[in-house]
Amino acid sequence: MTIWFHPDSLPAPPVEPPVGTLARHLGMEFVQRGADFLVVRMPVDERTRQPAGLLHGGASVALAETAISAGASWTVDRARFQVVGLEINANHIRGAREGWVSATARPLHRGRSTQVWTCDIHDEGGSVVCTARMTVSVLERRP
Repeated sequence: MTIWFHPDSLPAPPVEPPVGTLARHLGMEFVQRGADFLVVRMPVDERTRQPAGLLHGGASVALAETAISAGASWTVDRARFQVVGLEINANHIRGAREGWVSATARPLHRGRSTQVWTCDIHDEGGSVVCTARMTVSVLERRP
């Protein structure tokens, strides 16, 4: 069973984020959507490295928040509701210097007013680079 509100209306991956967004600036791509998960990848390059040449922790958190926010927003009726992040935390496990990192976001809890999601970020070799958890608020859109 799928978690997506309108699964037939979602774009089929791969999909680039909208122009003018942080996700687009950092080179993120939505690459896979399963029944209960979403995968977004990001290059490790001059846009996402810190001065020591490693993937910037803030870029990892931006990737996790992008994957989770997109996933959460696609589980609600977007004509009636919007989602916003309340809290995010991340543990940086190992560094990455090049290639791509992929974030897999999955919900732990999907309630009427809040959702809790986890997101693991892996390098191309399959090693965990970062793990994050985010709480999302589901808000009714105002007319």
